[in-house]
Amino acid sequence: MAKGVKPRVKVPKSASAGDIVTLKTLISHKMESGQRKDSDGNVIPRSIINRFTCEFNGALVVDVTMESAISTNPYFEFDAKVDAAGDFKFTWYDDDGAVYDTTKSIMVA
Repeated sequence: MAKGVKPRVKVPKSASAGDIVTLKTLISHKMESGQRKDSDGNVIPRSIINRFTCEFNGALVVDVTMESAISTNPYFEFDAKVDAAGDFKFTWYDDDGAVYDTTKSIMVA
């Protein structure tokens, strides 16, 4: 598991039924390629976020596969239609097997 990984998301607190809302995500992650060496000459193991998903009340909203050229601290911004109150679940998957997730709720007026 990579050290210092911190997922951050922005979800509006509320919306009207049928609204399209903008969601923003950022995860602090160094993204080690596996090609560099430490001061002792040992290869630093690869640790890259390779997949990101977002679900709303269990339904998939977005599923992104990332390759080794992805930048450090990947940022995503996308829209989702909200028909009812519920929870957005954001999940990031790391090459080293670690999974980072966070959940944010939205109310529908």
